[in-house]
Amino acid sequence: MGHAEPSSHSSKPGGPVAEHKPFIAPEQEVPEFTFKAILFGSLFGILFGASTVYLALKAGLTVSASIPIAVLSISLLRIFKRATILENNIVQTIGSAGESVAAGVAFTIPAMLFLSPGAGGEAYFTYASIMTLAAVGGILGVLFMVPLRRSLIVKEHGTLPYPEGTACADVLIAGEKGGKMAGLVFGGVAVAFVYKLLNSVFAMWHEAVAWVSKKTAVLPNAKVENELSPEFLGVGYILGPKIGGIMVSGSVLTFLVIIPLLSMLVADTRVMEDLLALGYTQAKIDGMSEVTRYREAYTRYIGAGAVTMAGIITLIKTMPTIVRSLRESMGALSGSKAGAGAAQLRTERDMPIAWVAIGAVALAGILAALPILPGGLMGKLMMAVLMLVFGFLFVTVSSRIVGLIGSSSNPISGMTIATLLGTALVFVSMGMGGEAYQPVALSVGAIVCIAAANAGATSQDLKTGYLVGATPIRQQWGLVIGVVVSTFVIGLTLQFLHGSFGIGSDKFPAPQATLMATVVKGVMSQNLPWGYILVGAGLALMIYMCGVSPLAWAVGAYLPMGATLPIFIGGCLRWVADKWRGEKDESELSPGMLFATGLVAGGTLTGVATSVFKAVPTDGGNSDLLTDAQGLGASFQALLPIDLSLWALIPYLLLAALVIYMGKKKTQI
Repeated sequence: MGHAEPSSHSSKPGGPVAEHKPFIAPEQEVPEFTFKAILFGSLFGILFGASTVYLALKAGLTVSASIPIAVLSISLLRIFKRATILENNIVQTIGSAGESVAAGVAFTIPAMLFLSPGAGGEAYFTYASIMTLAAVGGILGVLFMVPLRRSLIVKEHGTLPYPEGTACADVLIAGEKGGKMAGLVFGGVAVAFVYKLLNSVFAMWHEAVAWVSKKTAVLPNAKVENELSPEFLGVGYILGPKIGGIMVSGSVLTFLVIIPLLSMLVADTRVMEDLLALGYTQAKIDGMSEVTRYREAYTRYIGAGAVTMAGIITLIKTMPTIVRSLRESMGALSGSKAGAGAAQLRTERDMPIAWVAIGAVALAGILAALPILPGGLMGKLMMAVLMLVFGFLFVTVSSRIVGLIGSSSNPISGMTIATLLGTALVFVSMGMGGEAYQPVALSVGAIVCIAAANAGATSQDLKTGYLVGATPIRQQWGLVIGVVVSTFVIGLTLQFLHGSFGIGSDKFPAPQATLMATVVKGVMSQNLPWGYILVGAGLALMIYMCGVSPLAWAVGAYLPMGATLPIFIGGCLRWVADKWRGEKDESELSPGMLFATGLVAGGTLTGVATSVFKAVPTDGGNSDLLTDAQGLGASFQALLPIDLSLWALIPYLLLAALVIYMGKKKTQI
């Protein structure tokens, strides 16, 4: 891929593997776990952790940050002194831990806000409890991956490619080109920052354009919406047209078929009665549009059923992998104990297995002892036991699956749903059902989700380290540092976004967290409209039988079209760029992909900053900085001689043209 040193990581998966020769030989001692590497890694963990929280709450998905962090590290560390390849590897290792933990947190912990009113979930949506659950889950993911490293990374080097980990190694080895590559990421960040600043902060144009048919139309309450944001365009470009098309097709069915059909069959008075039965207040119902009422009362549960069934299908398909992974992990544990006392090369030194066991037990003890977490003594003890059982199971599964399909395709939602179903059923069978134990069951699911997400990222990082010749124990400690540091900003970001805009609002629908709350409430309280959930499950099963990815489609059916349509547009931009460039498969290190990554980072981080502006009071507390800035933009829009929706499309089309321009450039590495 452009470097002169031969390396065994180019071996084809499944084929014969020559003796592995890492880029830095085991006998060499070069700077690795240095202060500047830890500092920059922590900084990137904080930035990409906040960015991931924003994207997960808004779109219900995330993108891997390992490659952009590696690219940025190579460039930035040169400012101080040329860094070694192992220092850059520590930076991306620590930084990627922040991103993966943030994804697990944002997918689950906000569900506390959506539990049954009597469950008191909001009482546990505090900064301290968020930090605790995030740290416990993240560290557990690192610890449980330690005994699996030799089995998955070393022994199966030719079988499990770990695509992001291998790509990261290529970036680090080709570090001489780092300045140019970093410029592409920084360029995307700068463009997204300016666009988002003018759009979201100063409101120079609409953040979204929409068309809704009238209730009296032939197709009543049909809705088409597109959010004009750089981060969604970037995500769509990264995912490509196929996945984007599958996602938007789910939204098309929801907003152009099911909601219009229900609008013809169900009277408005019946919709309001059903919403009141679900716990909505009359004031909240009155503030909804007609489309939103039908979505909240019916199609949201259809989407939840579809996502749940898609997760179950994914787990069933991977069952052989689960069984094999558990067998391998048992063998790995025996091998780790057997070789613990032998002299080891630098590249073979792992965290001692005794530390792993002590650490896991200590984390369980913390859960059982802390009063800030839900449940009495019995509930907390059950939480600790189930955390260890499900955590080890799905850390093992996640670590192997990402080796085959990559972290971005890791079915974390399916694993979390399975955990929640199993936990809730255990509680119900023990007579611990009802609303009181909903937060306890959700806490188990949150920890397992965070652990599985971080274990997937840990596996990719350890693969990168294996290829470049890193010291495993230093990477493992780096991952623990990345988890702990990032938890400070992850909790703060969630609190800011909820306080400023409201998690669960149209701006931050938190689709994954809403789904998790639906699963917990459904099993433990049995008060959900199961008919609609089963309809969604049937639709997902039909989609799977048609040979289409059910999870991508189901997430699209659950999300608002304002999120899926721009992702599809971003995928189409990549298709146009591919045709123009003449390359069918675009490298993750191409100019277009790196620029798109910058758009995601810049757009999401600027979005997080808007919550800070919202929290700064002005006019003696009667207003705030964001409202004042948006007032200036509204005054500007009032002077425009053209339709405001048309005006909003102009900068959006210019941004799309820039994405195509960057994407048509030939691959650089």
